[in-house]
Amino acid sequence: MAIRKVVKIDEELCNGCGECVPSCAEGAIQIIHGKAKLIADNLCDGLGACLGDCPMDAIRIEERDADEFDEVAVARQKAQDAAERVSVKATVTTQAHMHAHVGGGCPGARVVSFQTSAETGRSTDDSAVSQASELRQWPVQLHLVPPTAPFFQKADVLLAADCVPFAMADFHSKYLRGKSLAVACPKLDDGQDSYLHKFTAMIDDAEINTLSVMMMEVPCCGGLLRLAKEAAARASRKIPIK
Repeated sequence: MAIRKVVKIDEELCNGCGECVPSCAEGAIQIIHGKAKLIADNLCDGLGACLGDCPMDAIRIEERDADEFDEVAVARQKAQDAAERVSVKATVTTQAHMHAHVGGGCPGARVVSFQTSAETGRSTDDSAVSQASELRQWPVQLHLVPPTAPFFQKADVLLAADCVPFAMADFHSKYLRGKSLAVACPKLDDGQDSYLHKFTAMIDDAEINTLSVMMMEVPCCGGLLRLAKEAAARASRKIPIK
């Protein structure tokens, strides 16, 4: 132990967005139960590369008695993270793995919530609704969305197979309105074990209200409903699957 600089995260300010995770090259920060955590002092080099990526200003550097920075431990943590990404790719308690799916900080995967037509007071007559997007958040692809993102908290969630929005002209106005969205393909997507973990996390940690599944009338799409039902069976909370 020695007096040195390490990261300190204010859990009251942290909203669990995960922006700090990919900026920590050592893998010292993970999202656990919806909050960013420094998982071990010896993984933090104290340089504060994560500070500028926190939108809530919840991270600072403090000087205190802490384990020395250990490059061997960092290498071990990276190897463990890589191995778990191959087999699982995401878990409830290791949201740090999420940065592998968001392209190492790709702007297109940045977590964003925004207003819909109803919230902005836009006209809701049939002609306007047919042209208005009801999308409430970004990203939407299931590998990219953090299961405890703010837009999933106590939300009604729509899980749609990739082809559904293209096949249904009224997808936004009739089915997406008022819901948070996740999109996946049970036939083409790799790492479906991670989907199981994410659905379970949405139910238990984000405390979603309902999970609606929309799929095409082809056998492979049934895998999406199966995953949702299995996650619901594993979760400690019980919610309706529509």
